[in-house]
Amino acid sequence: MASSLTCAGVIWAFLSFLCAATSCVGFFMPYWLLGSQLEKSVSFGTFRRCSYPVRDETRQMTVMVEQCGRYASFQAIPSAEWRICTVVTGLGCGLLLLVALTALMGCCVSELISRTVGRVAGGIQFLGGKCSCAKGMGV
Repeated sequence: MASSLTCAGVIWAFLSFLCAATSCVGFFMPYWLLGSQLEKSVSFGTFRRCSYPVRDETRQMTVMVEQCGRYASFQAIPSAEWRICTVVTGLGCGLLLLVALTALMGCCVSELISRTVGRVAGGIQFLGGKCSCAKGMGV
C-alpha cells in the first residue's frame, strides 16, 4: 500500500478521523442539555430531543412524550440561536469529516496529498474545528 504521507501525516490522518467521528456523533446525539421537567428526565440537542412536553387537547393538559425524535421542521427548533448552532455545527462536522476522509485516502494512495494540499486541508480542518467549537461557547 503506497502512501503520500509521512509518519506524522498518518498519525494526523487517524487522529483527524477520530476527532471528526466524535464531533459527528456528538452533533447527532440529543444529550447536549440534561434536566427534568414534570418529574421526567429530559434531554435535547440542536435538532433532537428526548422526553418533551406536548399539549393533549382531549384531556386539556400537558403530557410528556417519552421518546426521542427530531423537530418536525427547521423552523420548529426553539430559537434562532439553536438554528444557527445547528447549521454551523453541521458545516463544521462536514468539513472535519471531508478532511479526515481525504487524509485517510492519502494513507492508501501515493501522490494524493502534497505539501500544499496538506496545508490547505489543515486550514479547512482548523475552520471546521472552530465551527464545531462555536457551539460549545454559546455562539
